[in-house]
Amino acid sequence: QVELVESGGGLVQAGGSLRLSCAASGSIARINVMGWYRQAPGKQRELVARISSAGATNYADSVKGRFTITRDNANYMVYLQMNSLKPEDTAVYYCNLEIPFINYWGKGTLVTVSS
Repeated sequence: QVELVESGGGLVQAGGSLRLSCAASGSIARINVMGWYRQAPGKQRELVARISSAGATNYADSVKGRFTITRDNANYMVYLQMNSLKPEDTAVYYCNLEIPFINYWGKGTLVTVSS
C-alpha cells in the first residue's frame, strides 16, 4: 500500500509564494509519475504539474512560468514551488502517485490566495 501526505498549504496574499511538499511511503514502484492536482470549489479536479521518475515534467498552461515541480527520488518526495500566486489558484491541492493502472492520492492541502 502507498500513503501520500501533503504539507505546506496555507493563506497567502496575491503575488506571494508557497511551497507544497508531498511525502510518499509504502511499496513504491521505482518507475512512476508524481504530480499535483487541484480542485477549486464547484470545479473538477485538474492537473497542475507532473514529473516522472526520470525528471520529465509537464504543467497546466495556467501555471507555466509560475510553478515549478521537483522531486527527490531517494526520499520519495515531490515538491511544488508556487510563485506569483493569484486568487484563482485557490484550491485544495492533492498529491498524486501514478504507476501503470493505479493512481494513489493524498488527502489534500488547502491553498488560499487572498486578493
